Amino acid sequence: MNAPWIKPYSMQPVFITGTGMTRFGKFLDRGLKSLAAEAITAALSDAGIEASQLQAAYMGNAAAGVMTGQVLVPGQVVLRGLGIGRIPVVNVENACATSATAFQQAFQMIGLGAYDIVLVAGFEKLYSEDKARTFSVFQGAVDLEAIDEVYERLSRSLRETKSDANLAEAGKSRSLFMDLYASMARDYMARSGVTQRDFAAVAAKNSFHGSLNPKAQFQEVLTVEQVLAAPLIVDPMTRPMCAPVGDGAAALVLMSESAVKRLGIQQRVRVLSSVLASGWDYTDDDHARLAPAVASQAYELAGVGPADLDLVELHDAGAPAELIYYEHLGLAASGDAAALLDSGATRLGGRVPVNPSGGLLRKGHPIGASGCAQLVELTDQLRGRCGARQVIGARTALAENGGGWIGDDAAAIVISVLQKA
Repeated sequence: MNAPWIKPYSMQPVFITGTGMTRFGKFLDRGLKSLAAEAITAALSDAGIEASQLQAAYMGNAAAGVMTGQVLVPGQVVLRGLGIGRIPVVNVENACATSATAFQQAFQMIGLGAYDIVLVAGFEKLYSEDKARTFSVFQGAVDLEAIDEVYERLSRSLRETKSDANLAEAGKSRSLFMDLYASMARDYMARSGVTQRDFAAVAAKNSFHGSLNPKAQFQEVLTVEQVLAAPLIVDPMTRPMCAPVGDGAAALVLMSESAVKRLGIQQRVRVLSSVLASGWDYTDDDHARLAPAVASQAYELAGVGPADLDLVELHDAGAPAELIYYEHLGLAASGDAAALLDSGATRLGGRVPVNPSGGLLRKGHPIGASGCAQLVELTDQLRGRCGARQVIGARTALAENGGGWIGDDAAAIVISVLQKA
């Protein structure tokens, strides 16, 4: 059954023809224009086109207004620095799903015939000498007029799970979202039987993947024991179970089928579907939740199912989220996520490697760039360009990117399915 926010429609084929990405990390000496220019220039070169051939640009940035003071026109500022003007520029902000949303909008516009060649970029700077400024970005990704309700939910979770985590440090010594993820993790442990060690295994797996990615922020391989022995950020999550903040940029060039044929593009990946939705207030009659509902739509529109996937990039801003998304995306049945992880199926060499880039946990999480970076990884994987972390024979891939938090779930989510052309 089609979800109420999706109206079936006929779309022409859409392809990704160029990718570009900076390394993610701490770049206090570089500005948004420098980071974005590196990724965009690489994507244009990879696609084999000039900037003058672009017909539109969808530019994702979430935090510049807080971190640098650049508000209202960040996309135009970045592009003008590259000598790009005149074309429509759409600035997109949608929490951690920012550049995945930019991608979804560009995909839809090409698919509906409005454009033939479009740039999508995500760019962000989160590192600051003032950590309170960085944490305030995440604080703003909830309903601030209902912030007391957010803290009451967190307090209730602490009581119900008998945790002694210090909620007073939320948003001060750590991102508020780590407390949200920790609350979700404790609830998940209570109902599924997973343990802190299972979360550590996720972080260890992704550290191995990240060690093979030259663009990853962290490239040290960690064992499960090292993850468990690391400093506790908030019960039950140690530091390696929490995605770091970061600076960086990623970019993609999207084309219509007619443009691909006209330009003779050979290296391309088809976008089978890309679905954007927002959370809602659940009732007792709701049988679906946001991520499973969007995944169902993405599969239906793409004409594939979970069993057809060869690899996945998903939003592991906290290690527990990866296990939860195994179930939401249909990779594992309810209660079987830890068993799937233990089987090695989601590790490189397994049946469906998850986060071969290292995920947000190791690649890093400059929030405005993260969604686009997932799609860069998947596109490069499907084109066989990932070297030591290459998923052999990869043909079909999925990206899941969520952002913000309202009520009991994410504020926004984008799920996209790609296939080797």
